[in-house]
Amino acid sequence: MRWFWIDRFERFLSGVEAVALKNVTFAEEPLDDYLPGKPHYPHSLIIEGMAQTGGLLLSQLDNFEARIVLAKVSKAEFFALVEPGDQLRLTARLQSVQPDGAIIEGQTHVGDRLQGQFEMTFAILDESYGDASFFEPVGLMRMLRVLRLFEVGVDQHGQPIPIPQAMLDAERTEVQGYDLSPLG
Repeated sequence: MRWFWIDRFERFLSGVEAVALKNVTFAEEPLDDYLPGKPHYPHSLIIEGMAQTGGLLLSQLDNFEARIVLAKVSKAEFFALVEPGDQLRLTARLQSVQPDGAIIEGQTHVGDRLQGQFEMTFAILDESYGDASFFEPVGLMRMLRVLRLFEVGVDQHGQPIPIPQAMLDAERTEVQGYDLSPLG
């Protein structure tokens, strides 16, 4: 499993905006080791959480099939530390989408307090970079379910975002190999 730096989506408006939450606890290893004596959530992990939020927002436009990478962080300003017990709200907004990439702008808040502002550029890789998928469909589906993307995600008309058929098919194929009858 890969590392995820967001806990769940609070809002997801296809092609427009995604709002994710990260609950910061002292149990997280980076807090204790990053700056001994002053535990706080490292800015690099906040950038990664924003990249994951924005990357999923962009990826959803292509049914999570495009291979998307963070290409550039043009702006990352921080105004406050995020400490154990804080809930970080990450808001990513698509500003521009092109066939080969996109720009997102983002903000992070702790409560009503602005914690950071960001601008990031994402690249959409074509076949010249190989054709291997970054995620297996079943694993990605599990992650998106845990993040509650399909529970809160809507299109621009307010209709629920459909789960891509390829993910449903992969999930169905995996489940066929298990005995799901009640334990007796």
